[in-house]
Amino acid sequence: MKFNQQPTLPQSPLPIVIIGAGGIVQDAHLPAYRISNFPVSGIYDIDVVRANRVQEQFPFIERVFSSMDDVIGYALNTNVVFDIAVPINNIWSILEQLPIGSAVLMQKPMGENMQEAERIIDICKRRQLTSAVNFQLRYAPYVLASRDIIEQGLLGDIFDVEINVCVYTPWQLWDFLLTKPRVEVLYHSIHYLDLIRSFLGTPKRVMASTIKHPRAMQLAATRSSIILDFDQNVQARIMTNHGHIYGPEHQESYMKIEGTKGAIKIKIGLSLDYPIGRPPKMEYIILEDGKGWREVPLIGGWFPHAFIGTMAGLQNHFLTKTTPLYHSTEEALKTMQLVEAVYRSSDETGIFF
Repeated sequence: MKFNQQPTLPQSPLPIVIIGAGGIVQDAHLPAYRISNFPVSGIYDIDVVRANRVQEQFPFIERVFSSMDDVIGYALNTNVVFDIAVPINNIWSILEQLPIGSAVLMQKPMGENMQEAERIIDICKRRQLTSAVNFQLRYAPYVLASRDIIEQGLLGDIFDVEINVCVYTPWQLWDFLLTKPRVEVLYHSIHYLDLIRSFLGTPKRVMASTIKHPRAMQLAATRSSIILDFDQNVQARIMTNHGHIYGPEHQESYMKIEGTKGAIKIKIGLSLDYPIGRPPKMEYIILEDGKGWREVPLIGGWFPHAFIGTMAGLQNHFLTKTTPLYHSTEEALKTMQLVEAVYRSSDETGIFF
């Protein structure tokens, strides 16, 4: 059986203006736009030399802007979609400068806390921005295929979701995290929380612990155990340990979805041997057909293919307002509320002996 793994692309995609030329833009955004033939009108970064190097690497970028004034001047005369990938402390001033009514895609997280997330929402509403957050895991090929399987009713009623990540993550690649009071949940497991919400909705109860690793004491917590209860039968669990230094033999990175009629198991290859990654793998089983576990041939993985979906979804909604925007800033705010609940549970609950 074949299952849909591709997002719906806009028939006439609007040109993209990228603000920020860091690693995520080079590793994921631009490769995704190249695959999907999305036009990129230009790129801007406060480090103009870096922006020029990125254009050399991706020559389909039409121009390098020398300042934000140049970006805004261009956008006032051209219908563009903004793709912003900058540190969160720079996002507010950029949003305030965008032309009223613009379409904008922002990197996650949506702020460091709820106050910052609500500030972003307020700016977007005041400036009438069509705004979305880049929760791209929702659009990974294996997630789209899983959603197709579930929507066809092949798994029956979903009652269990498990995500387990036991890997070695080189946190030193992101030196800005050294000063952050929150790391693992806000910058990593937020993707899983958002993904689970997209399948199961908002949980009724959250139980969580997020804790430091003895080999990464300079960082905030990098290990997490999260339990989400939805009703008496439905539960999701997220377990992460980013400090497994004992070789690849027993590293794990998977998502498992169980239903009354079948199940899905996905190897999330990106997390293994990061940043190189390994190929993802997806299998499913339908109890009633008696065929056992079968593999779904995948057309790509989290990076870069999932980044096609977030841009496509924003453009489709911007061009046709009746098209749902599943990763809107309003939707992202709900994920941020769940992140806050996780941290609050870790800080306040538990029985101490």
